[in-house]
Amino acid sequence: MLEVKRSAEIPEQGISIAEAAERTGVSVHTLRYYERAGLVVTNVDRTAGGRRRYRQLDLDWIRICTRFRATGMPIRSIRRYAELVTAGRGNEKDRLELLETHRAEVLTKLAELQDSLELIDHKIDVYRGRLEAGDADQLWAPHP
Repeated sequence: MLEVKRSAEIPEQGISIAEAAERTGVSVHTLRYYERAGLVVTNVDRTAGGRRRYRQLDLDWIRICTRFRATGMPIRSIRRYAELVTAGRGNEKDRLELLETHRAEVLTKLAELQDSLELIDHKIDVYRGRLEAGDADQLWAPHP
């Protein structure tokens, strides 16, 4: 099971956006964007002066969004997932369907990457073999 990496404890009053950015590995701009785009399911607290204060739950959710983005999940899908989570119980089948659809897309991308990696490995083997044999200068090169 995937565990969310936690750093030092978050104080009860929360942490600043700069510290949240540092702890989640995303920029301050990205944090603001996630909030504006409707990707954040939690209500990020604000100080009396209007500055954001992030709690552990906020950071955990941001890490989930970041992982989804890293797998190529579109913003609209993350937003839909966030909407479903925010709506509460009763839509678990919809959440599951969204995640299963994305999983299938990720598996397709992984298969494509594996094919590409095999081609790269083959080319590396060819070059190593030709360099060892001393005839690498005979490898194909386009003529101008």
